[in-house]
Amino acid sequence: MSLLDVKNVTMRFGGLTAVKDVTFSVGTNDLVAVIGPNGAGKTTLFNTITGIYTPTEGSVTFDGQLVNAKKASAITDLGIARTFQNIRLFNNLTVIDNIKIARHTRINYSFFDGIFKTKKYREEEKKIEADSIELLKLFHLDDKKDYLAKNLPYGAQRKLEMARALATKPKLLLLDEPAAGMNPTETKELSNLIRFIREQFNISVILIEHDMNLVMQIAEKIHVLDYGNLIASGMPAEIQNNKKVIEAYLGADLEGV
Repeated sequence: MSLLDVKNVTMRFGGLTAVKDVTFSVGTNDLVAVIGPNGAGKTTLFNTITGIYTPTEGSVTFDGQLVNAKKASAITDLGIARTFQNIRLFNNLTVIDNIKIARHTRINYSFFDGIFKTKKYREEEKKIEADSIELLKLFHLDDKKDYLAKNLPYGAQRKLEMARALATKPKLLLLDEPAAGMNPTETKELSNLIRFIREQFNISVILIEHDMNLVMQIAEKIHVLDYGNLIASGMPAEIQNNKKVIEAYLGADLEGV
């Protein structure tokens, strides 16, 4: 059984069809890319998977459960986490507090425990603190745990957003243009980091990305959207040589890849 099944998903906004009849699946521990020109419907597709939008037609099933009508918070509880094209951190909170807030989606104490600061509450909060520091160490951000998030360099903010998503203990991580704004050195580090995340946390990853070097290096399967339509799916080598994909999007981007 697939971890994620997107079946005949269509998303309309009035007279505009942003995603049209898209079907694909993602298995356990897969590393998949979704590519296409600006306005192709990639982020809209992510939004339908994560509960920001409810598909106009079709279904999204995750780990055997239909998630179409579920709230974004409930979908996070099921095990889907994401980052955003435009970084969305709690800028005026510290680095570690950004992680701890996400980690609280998995708390094991009750409202009563929180109000009265019971032993269970204190022990759980101590564990959350330790787990958050360990996660920051994996991203080499532990030495910046007390910085305000807004004071981190751009690349470190990207890492923090990924770390925060992982703090929810997902089975599937969606990365929306993680290399946007990065220089070649940072992009190379990101490539290694995405592989590390998949292996270290034993999760599946779907990324939206325009950097074709990055995509071709790490993606095991690629889905291509154009004007909301899924025009091709396949291994990187197949996508590189697909005439329809080259005409719609890739073109000269494949030179040197």
